[in-house]
Amino acid sequence: MPKRKDLNSILIIGAGPIVIGQACEFDYSGVQACKALKEEGYRVILVNSNPATIMTDPEIADATYIEPVNWKSLRKIISQEKPDAILPTMGGQTGLNAALDLNKHGVLKEFGVELIGATKEAIDKAEDRELFAECMKKIGLETPKAGLAHNIEEAKKILKLVGFPCIIRPNFTMGGSGSGIAYNPEEFEEICERGLDLSPTTELYIDQYLSGWKEYEMEVVRDKADNCIIICSIENFDPMGVHTGDSITVAPAQTLTDKEYQKMRNASMAILREIGVETGGSNVQFSINPENGDMVVIEMNPRVSRSSALASKATGFPIAKIAAKLAVGFTLDELKNDISGDGIPASFEPTIDYVVTKIPRFNFEKFPGAEEILSSQMKSVGEVMAIGSSFQESFQKAIRGLEIGKCGLVELSIKPSKSEIRSRLISPTPERIFYIAEAFRNGYTIEEIFEISGIDPWFLSELEELVHYESIIRKKDFLKDKNAFRGAKSRGFSDERIAQLINKTESEIRRVRKKLKIKPVFKRVDTCGAEFRTTTAYMYSTYQDECEADPTKNKKIMVLGGGPNRIGQGIEFDYCCVHAAQALKEEGYETIMVNCNPETVSTDYDTSDRLYFEPITLEDVTEIVDVEKPEGLIIQYGGQTPLKLASALEELKIPILGTSPDQIDLSEDRERFLNFVKKFNLTQPPNGMASNETEALNLANEIGYPLVVRPSYVLGGRAMEIVYDDKDLIKYLNSAFQVNDENPVLLDRFLDIAVEFDVEAISDGKEIVICGILQHIEQAGVHSGDSACSIPPYDSSPKVIKKIKTEVNKVISNMEIIGLVNVQLAYVNDQVYLLEVNPRASRTIPFVSKALGIPLARIAAKIMAGKKLKELGFDKVPELKRYCVKEAVLPFNKFQNVDPILGPEMRSTGEVMGIGSSFAEAFEKAEIAAGVEIPKNGSVFISVRDTDKQFLSEIVTSLNEEGFELIATKGTASVIKEMGFKVKPIKKVLEGRPNIIDLMKNNDVNLVINTTEGRESIQDSSSIRRTALDQKICCTTTIQGAKAICEVLSKKVDWTYQKLQDMN
Repeated sequence: MPKRKDLNSILIIGAGPIVIGQACEFDYSGVQACKALKEEGYRVILVNSNPATIMTDPEIADATYIEPVNWKSLRKIISQEKPDAILPTMGGQTGLNAALDLNKHGVLKEFGVELIGATKEAIDKAEDRELFAECMKKIGLETPKAGLAHNIEEAKKILKLVGFPCIIRPNFTMGGSGSGIAYNPEEFEEICERGLDLSPTTELYIDQYLSGWKEYEMEVVRDKADNCIIICSIENFDPMGVHTGDSITVAPAQTLTDKEYQKMRNASMAILREIGVETGGSNVQFSINPENGDMVVIEMNPRVSRSSALASKATGFPIAKIAAKLAVGFTLDELKNDISGDGIPASFEPTIDYVVTKIPRFNFEKFPGAEEILSSQMKSVGEVMAIGSSFQESFQKAIRGLEIGKCGLVELSIKPSKSEIRSRLISPTPERIFYIAEAFRNGYTIEEIFEISGIDPWFLSELEELVHYESIIRKKDFLKDKNAFRGAKSRGFSDERIAQLINKTESEIRRVRKKLKIKPVFKRVDTCGAEFRTTTAYMYSTYQDECEADPTKNKKIMVLGGGPNRIGQGIEFDYCCVHAAQALKEEGYETIMVNCNPETVSTDYDTSDRLYFEPITLEDVTEIVDVEKPEGLIIQYGGQTPLKLASALEELKIPILGTSPDQIDLSEDRERFLNFVKKFNLTQPPNGMASNETEALNLANEIGYPLVVRPSYVLGGRAMEIVYDDKDLIKYLNSAFQVNDENPVLLDRFLDIAVEFDVEAISDGKEIVICGILQHIEQAGVHSGDSACSIPPYDSSPKVIKKIKTEVNKVISNMEIIGLVNVQLAYVNDQVYLLEVNPRASRTIPFVSKALGIPLARIAAKIMAGKKLKELGFDKVPELKRYCVKEAVLPFNKFQNVDPILGPEMRSTGEVMGIGSSFAEAFEKAEIAAGVEIPKNGSVFISVRDTDKQFLSEIVTSLNEEGFELIATKGTASVIKEMGFKVKPIKKVLEGRPNIIDLMKNNDVNLVINTTEGRESIQDSSSIRRTALDQKICCTTTIQGAKAICEVLSKKVDWTYQKLQDMN
């Protein structure tokens, strides 16, 4: 069936910001879909609010709108662009829900737009769990005992049928949002209330909890002619109860018999037929009872999902690209599989002759008080994938790719007791695999661990063998025994792990290994188990005989990616890596990408000329360098991950392009940077370094509180805190990390009411171009990654901007920077202070690039490869005629009992962008895209710290003019009264009842302005902020944020919608 000729333009709905449960896998799928449809001659319109994506680059779609992903914005864009069809299956749950909303509000009918990829009926059947259960019954498949509830009373009736423990899942949500396992009535009611609130249809599906059952997934693709293929089977390492996004997963499934696999395969295809998915990829989840083999269907996603990205990268089969083409009428046999050469059709089911392991990455350390136990609600912020010839090899490669300071199945730093081991085996946490290893070291048997954890004995036997092999490595003659050494490497033991086990250095192990001629070979991912020739250079390392790398003699440059997403290092860095590959191709270089993140565009098979899916560690990178012999490496684009390797790579004489490791170290090493600042008379807040508690206390009292305390070499404000007195400082030094001569801390005077700026620039070593000055909306003290910011600055005078430019030029001209550089400054009392310099890609590069319409990372990559700014004709940036606001998206709703206050440690997972002709329009769009609705009327609760009371007059006047009722705590209320405004006083939480929390829970508050300082005050007022979050009340914790909200309220602007291609 050829492609449809009745369609001319197709609108693709993006997934919006990166949130827990919906990460950058939808950038990867969106990019593939846009390319695929443009290739077939369709006009592609894209709507997405996330500027840090490749899909929102102006050349990817024909018309790109960076706007909130909701039905109102989509309706305006549909009325302007008049698309013939909408493809909603590439934007995760956000895309599907937006499409259903368009249908619900009659927009599809109004403009005659068709849904392709998945019909409304198919989406409903798959997403509405009651309808889904009925469909399964119809085709003879079992689902767990369950029922659908619309309120607590209905939920309690279903509980009588299902019993405890039970699992509660809200309909039409993603990443298990709001779901949970209840073991008693109290937990049941709490989870139900949260779930009803989060479900867009106010529906809960309550089913029996299949404790100890095994969980599997099938990635399936079906076309209109009923050709149906299984792309990949995936097995969860953890039994049921852990969200599949938080579980270690393995592909292909390892513990299914052929009979079980065929049964699951047939069931998957029958499900797609019954639900009505006939043009694309779907993910079907099953559970099997290990005692008797009973199989039930858990759920299906009628769209490209997180697992689709994993299956695509695991097999090489481009699911999103094929799904997009099936959506416009093609059949699988008409399409070619790009990875396998020899004209293999896409209807050929992928076969893999290796094992893939995915391990999730968590960031619990960013959320003190958060529950680390994993359950049905997803909590991981990223993931790493590794490929090996065996499970053991891919498993250990994945651990070292995680970047959690572990180079394999290492011993725990504090030896656990037997009772601790037992309790850690029962409760699934990110650390459980290390406790399993400790259990084996302590004499536990496979049967005992299986009994406690429910993890399949096959996986446990594999881990037991790894622990046993440690004793072989520890033997006296191990380094002389080539077979034993090779055996360790083929089981995934890294040089660093071997060094740990025998008290040697990693470099000593490397030398011995090279001497014994033990080195990895590189195999190709080809989708067909090496049955056919492949022309695609998509590779992984393993310890076998034949190497398939076949490197060319072309001039080439290697780009090191950022590894797994985590808070502080996300999709923005992958964006830069992709741009580097594109730029270097333009300059005639062969590009080599090294990364281990399956969610990204950088690990797509067609982004670079050659892709190595490998951990970003010294050992793995140097092995690739030995084979490829590149002219140089770009390490400044992948965040802190590749930067950590800078000096070790330099010692091995591996050429690094752009800013040198020495200059990177100058900016990262706080002591060296202090000396640099003094030498060139730059202005910094009063500060100093301390290597122990006594030094720190003396220095603190010399500088004066409050202070910002931070270590060297961190990203995302890790272990950064504001301290207000000696007690705070001592607590910080004892809890943050080990402070000593090698790990000193920097103490900075905290510039309390300063305005912060981020400046992005490019230098070629001589010329400097300042590309963008971003003014933070939140004042100093909030991490730049969590602060909203505006380009151009929204209320800074030309005099201030001139001072900033002077300071930035002074800094850069005294450093040897080649490529991108980010400078952070603060302005207070007519003085510009230098905070830090980052001679690398920063997280605001994609945002500034979209605002300017200039691909900054691409230009800088060419500079790093030897070009000059003058040669590229880049000497200045255009003056912006509109405002662009970046807003952070925070994951506090995923972590119960965590205070949603902003501070110096970054905690956001993603970002959105608002574009408008005024600051008010851009800011409001950004807030709505981030899920914050600014109320236009009602009552406002105000409680601000003493420092902020000087700004109250402007805010209160504005809110009063808009007709808001003013409510305030005693201190703030008296200030407001003195200004002549009517205000209702309310008790603080600790002052008795009724208090502010009661008011908020009674829906009597629409807006909260709450600023505070000092550990005690922050603690006392945390329940106000948490209640605001739980009750979905618009809340700001900074006075500048309150000012921006007032600006929106007073301006009342009508939104304009302009495509990116017309702006620049």
